[in-house]
Amino acid sequence: MKHIDIADVLHKSELIGTEAVVCGWVRTYRDSSAVAFLELADGTSFARLQVVVDKNAVSLDAECTKCGASVCVRGEVVKAFRGDGAELNAREVKLLGKCPNDYPIQKKRTSLEFLRTIPHLRLRTNTFTAVFRVRSVAAQAIHRYFHDRRYYYINTPLITASDCEGAGEMFRVTTQPWNAKYEREDAYFKEDFFGQKAGLSVSGQLEGEVAATALGRIYTFGPSFRAENSNTTRHLAEFWHVEPEIAFAELPDVMEIAEDMIKTVIRTVMAECPEEMDFFEKFMEPGLKAKLSNVVESEFGVLDYTDAIELLKKADVSFQYPVEWGCDLQTEHEKYITEHVFKKPVFVINYPKEIKSFYMKQNADGKTVAATDLLVPGIGEIIGGSEREADPEKLLAAMKARGMDLSAYRQYLDLRTFGTVPHGGFGLGFERFVMYVTGMENIRDVTLFPRSVKNIM
Repeated sequence: MKHIDIADVLHKSELIGTEAVVCGWVRTYRDSSAVAFLELADGTSFARLQVVVDKNAVSLDAECTKCGASVCVRGEVVKAFRGDGAELNAREVKLLGKCPNDYPIQKKRTSLEFLRTIPHLRLRTNTFTAVFRVRSVAAQAIHRYFHDRRYYYINTPLITASDCEGAGEMFRVTTQPWNAKYEREDAYFKEDFFGQKAGLSVSGQLEGEVAATALGRIYTFGPSFRAENSNTTRHLAEFWHVEPEIAFAELPDVMEIAEDMIKTVIRTVMAECPEEMDFFEKFMEPGLKAKLSNVVESEFGVLDYTDAIELLKKADVSFQYPVEWGCDLQTEHEKYITEHVFKKPVFVINYPKEIKSFYMKQNADGKTVAATDLLVPGIGEIIGGSEREADPEKLLAAMKARGMDLSAYRQYLDLRTFGTVPHGGFGLGFERFVMYVTGMENIRDVTLFPRSVKNIM
């Protein structure tokens, strides 16, 4: 049906005095003896449109006043009685879709925990319309950032025979029946769809490196899957991953690009989503806008892993996880570094090679690799990156030391044989970034249908 967006009615002053038709869902209803007020939302604006109904002039079906019902309203656009913007004086209100009294989105039952039980309806609340509007703007900003800098957008396969991280946390892809019986593993996979073991990709990096060695600068932006038995507020089994890969780049270049991208996207979100950011500031994280402004205006810190361990050892804090050189930094360690020491994002660099992936460039000390994690206050790690090992002999040795199946990485090894170059890249967990800029505390609240341990609603 022909209608106008609520966003246009609210923000285009030239519509004042004209007749308009809008469609939307009823969010609130107020009544008096002569006048009724409907607040409508259609998804085009965080702000709602107030519809004023003169009950003596307009017939109003009781079904049109129920929260969640969808309606079509024809009326005159007038200046809002209070504040800026506009409202609609109704001349006709038509019911499009009924909503029963047991509609679950009610003020008395709208905790985030409750809303996770109804993911198909929770987007109709202020919180989630704001989250997903910000998520959309951030995603577009990421695409623009790389496109404007001559990166090519590459779609890497979701089904793969190689485990990028080498940790074995992959979901298996199979067409075999659940009770298939074979005496040997190779016989089982020989009869499967691909004739060999296959799984859902944990990262598009390896294929991204293939593209970067031809196109120079590329990025991927798509889903990744990790069968990690972790039920924390920061982990998902299915998440979205931003992964640039840059030829002729070393670790400092990778860090510079990561910092610039983060700052650029935050600026865009703050500029394009002012109402949503005001909402998050008020209801989710007081001081959020000041925090993000500090990120944009600050130069990110850089901390060597070895120095980080010494810093943590000297901290007057009783950590749950002990700190020794060679350990992986836990969330409590990352938060201490960012929130108590630097008070801003920090790149931790040069990790022990034993706790990082096989593909990372080995440093001259023989103990560490040219890797970095970007830690941010409140969240911890949101970016992991590195310079990649370009020396074929060193790469091969690292893979053998981990007992990896070299046959699954033949093409990857070829990249080091045919015109190898220094190159690097990073991966940004997109949901964690959205958490950071919105102040949301649980990663399940920044993705449409969260997939996690024992949860696939």
